[in-house]
Amino acid sequence: GETVTVPLALPEAAEAREVVYDVLGRVVAVLSDGPLEPGRHTFEMTKTTLAAGVYVVSAVRGQGVATKTFTVAR
Repeated sequence: GETVTVPLALPEAAEAREVVYDVLGRVVAVLSDGPLEPGRHTFEMTKTTLAAGVYVVSAVRGQGVATKTFTVAR
């Protein structure tokens, strides 16, 4: 599809920062940066604005970090 969906589940309210990086470590998008309520959150990003390549989504919440990679093909 043309979008990337990034789920985030928070057991309690927390500061959460979700950032998309390219392979060179440059920030290409910030999906979330600030306090979020507890529960499930979903962030979507349109791939059509990105160049072909591999990207990493980094989700930082509290002391935890989760990453997810995705590829954009043209």
